Amino acid sequence: MKKTLLLLGAIILLFAGCKKDDVIEASKVEIKNERVERGWDYLKFFGEYSYPQDLEGMKFYLSENADMSGAKSYSCVLEGRDFACEATDLKAGKKYHYYIEYDNGYEKQKNEVAILNTVAKPVVTTKTATEVTAASAFLNGSVTNSDAANNIQTRGFCWSTSQNPDMDDEVVNNGSSSGTGTSTFTHKLENLTENTTYYYRAYTTTNYGTVYGEEKSFKTVQVFDETIDPNGNRIITLYGDVVFTMIAVEGGTFQMGATSEQGGDANSDEYPVHSVTLSDYYIGETEVTQELWEAVMGTNPSGFSGNQKPVEMVSWNDCQEFITKLNELTGKNFRLPTEAEWEYAARGGNNSKGYKYSGSNTIGNVAWFWYNSGEATHNVKTKSPNELGIYDMSGNVIEWCEDWYGNYSSGSQTNPAGPSTGSNRVNRGGGWTSTAGICRVSRRNFSNPGSRYYNLGLRLCLSQY
Repeated sequence: MKKTLLLLGAIILLFAGCKKDDVIEASKVEIKNERVERGWDYLKFFGEYSYPQDLEGMKFYLSENADMSGAKSYSCVLEGRDFACEATDLKAGKKYHYYIEYDNGYEKQKNEVAILNTVAKPVVTTKTATEVTAASAFLNGSVTNSDAANNIQTRGFCWSTSQNPDMDDEVVNNGSSSGTGTSTFTHKLENLTENTTYYYRAYTTTNYGTVYGEEKSFKTVQVFDETIDPNGNRIITLYGDVVFTMIAVEGGTFQMGATSEQGGDANSDEYPVHSVTLSDYYIGETEVTQELWEAVMGTNPSGFSGNQKPVEMVSWNDCQEFITKLNELTGKNFRLPTEAEWEYAARGGNNSKGYKYSGSNTIGNVAWFWYNSGEATHNVKTKSPNELGIYDMSGNVIEWCEDWYGNYSSGSQTNPAGPSTGSNRVNRGGGWTSTAGICRVSRRNFSNPGSRYYNLGLRLCLSQY
């Protein structure tokens, strides 16, 4: 018994002589089976620890600085010898310095500072919409990815008439997938409303979530717009950039046919000269251009290509189809001018100075005709206008009128529309193939309504409203 007491006393004296630090140094926390889970805005650290007793606590410290200044701590979850540490609200694609602190109940230990990186988000770029029309547009975007941890699953666009569209917005509900992976991509939106602003963002969805590009917008084209200038002329715009002007013509009474200034060039069908009274109307400032025809019809039949050149190679029947479609687009009632309306406007209406040609007695000032055309049409409005500000009524291309061709009567008429039936339709004015005598304001021409020629086009008319 005495020996046992002596042994216990010796043991007590031995431990009493040891320092607490000597015990801690003898038992360091060891980590094994550690693993890391990275995200855009979080870092998770898992593993098991080895220590003679259960730890009382563990914390995860992170800082953007190598010296750990400004470090933020996150408590870890301990279950037996397993632990899980999670840092949240971090910055994507950022390098973080970290260490883990262990509380064994006596003091706190920490491991050496190491580095972890959050996952970098893919870069999503919303690009400018292209080929915007009244009813459609192409959206363009791109995705680049610098971190292999991202699994690009879908990409596309969110769009709406409201700002900041996203995939969760019930108003949108139409995010469009445009393939997977990186690089550029495009998507065509259709059945849009004209003259409407749309907002859109490119996006990509990965295993970590959805990334949006910056918001952009586009406005669909207004199919038809109309303004009135100080002279009462109507300026018509189609699809935002196809513009033409309808000149206001004040009605009045004039002598139609081979009046005295026409001299010996007049033909028999220009007689008898007769009195015609017309109501107010509008007539095209220029012949219908190829740009306007193509905007309405989608095709261009002309032999002499050029947006601002007059359309040609169009029959009277073709002109009716064109006008029908133009009226559907605008809600107006465009038509071809009657023969009487055409001649009254060519003579300068109530401003007439009695010229032989439309706007001058010197044909070269106002017309492209056989002797100056170079055997081709020219851009409209490149010769001088007549008294009403109307161009090319004596040259460039001959112009279809609404009337059937027939003989004149001698009696006075009001708003005549020509014969009720016939075989040929009237066309008026000179063209690039015409000699001077054909370019006169009273000269009459006619053709089968199905005929198409390189020197035959049209000019629009619109009743006063």
